[in-house]
Amino acid sequence: MIAEQPAVSKTSILIVDDDLSLLDALESALKQAGQREVVALGAFADARRALHTDHFDVLITDVRLGAFNGLQLAVLARDQNPEIQLIVFSGFDDPVLRQEAERLGAVYLVKPVTSRQLLELIKTRAT
Repeated sequence: MIAEQPAVSKTSILIVDDDLSLLDALESALKQAGQREVVALGAFADARRALHTDHFDVLITDVRLGAFNGLQLAVLARDQNPEIQLIVFSGFDDPVLRQEAERLGAVYLVKPVTSRQLLELIKTRAT
């Protein structure tokens, strides 16, 4: 009898955060959970380039990316793919940022963000 292989997600995920240790941790956790198509980038410019050249089902981004804003990435992502799932997170529970994220159709999370939270949100989208 051949053992069944676990189902591997076909969801393509872009994670963007300039905190490289958090970025690495989230990428590893998502891959260990079966998400095989995960791209992790630490800079706004790299993420913008990736959004123009690749297709992503999910964008997970920090709000603060140096001189740039993760909400700007969310707008770019939505322009490229109106169906993309947007998840933004911040170290601050800022009602203005939360409202702007929600206006874009994004889920707004306050750090610390866990891989479990992200996986649940991604799973909810897939169903």
